[in-house]
Amino acid sequence: MSYCKQQGKDKIIFVTKEDHETPSSAELIAEDPNDPYEDQGLILPNGEVNWNCPCLGGMASGPCGEQFKSAFSCFHYSEEEVKGSECIEQFRTMQECMQRYPELYPQEEEEEDKQSNNNANTAEGEEQPSPASS
Repeated sequence: MSYCKQQGKDKIIFVTKEDHETPSSAELIAEDPNDPYEDQGLILPNGEVNWNCPCLGGMASGPCGEQFKSAFSCFHYSEEEVKGSECIEQFRTMQECMQRYPELYPQEEEEEDKQSNNNANTAEGEEQPSPASS
């Protein structure tokens, strides 16, 4: 017998083997052909940045969204020989904002340190192979 169970924000559905043997009766909802952001990618046909693009990972809407948009726009529209070289101040402002929210924007070094610590903890107590003598 299949049943559903709500666990926090998640809905868990348990099904039986028999449930899987019958064809699905689910109907797919057609995508809205008038959605201006659907399947557009990062850059819209008019050349503007699609801030709703999932490829931005929500960066445009977080607490540092405005700083991100400013820095990204500056870089995107840059015509300098070294693209984005005039955007250093915008990127600095964005970085300062992100440092105020380390739980949302972890630094690469912090992520690498956590991963290194996890690997070290896993290896603790394991016998390390000794170097071969020559």
